[in-house]
Amino acid sequence: METIKDVTGVILAGGKSLRYGRNKALVKIAGIPLIERVVNVMRSLFRHLILITNTPDEYAFLKLPMHEDLIKGLGPLGGIFTALMTIKNPAGFFVACDMPNLNRELIHYMVEIRYDFDAVVPRLQEGTEALHALYSKRCLSPIKHLIDISQYQIFRFYPNVSVRYVNETEIRRFDPQLESFFNINKPDAINNVDKVNDHP
Repeated sequence: METIKDVTGVILAGGKSLRYGRNKALVKIAGIPLIERVVNVMRSLFRHLILITNTPDEYAFLKLPMHEDLIKGLGPLGGIFTALMTIKNPAGFFVACDMPNLNRELIHYMVEIRYDFDAVVPRLQEGTEALHALYSKRCLSPIKHLIDISQYQIFRFYPNVSVRYVNETEIRRFDPQLESFFNINKPDAINNVDKVNDHP
């Protein structure tokens, strides 16, 4: 599988980990920091990879280009805005830093079906997975509008762009147990990681 050149991989590591109690991105699973697992998968997929974080010193060991939020305090929406303002490619594929079970094949599929759409977003019974999604620069204007009116929920700009929703049936072709979207919010969640990526 060749690395993708015209979409930038974006990892969002700006959260305060309030529910976890400390920086969950650096918590180790089988000896590897959580964020390093995410980086390993994303680096295998994307030629260009960046990290959005307001604490770059903590992640210097990853040796990735890092960018701080252009507008602080907006949560993930601010990270998406910053990345789309920063990247040179027309689109970015965004993931959170606390997803230990990313699926290469699913991400590759989502990138491949992006044409003619402004965003590609998984949609499960529980709702959309806004932080495992592709957003193009065409989303910038509606995102900026949300920021201007102090509305920071990502899904609120979806009605103003062309979204290709990836349904659960499609997702299960690549990820039968929907493990891609499992994230670590509390310390005991580490114990529930049944499958981790096969990194050395």
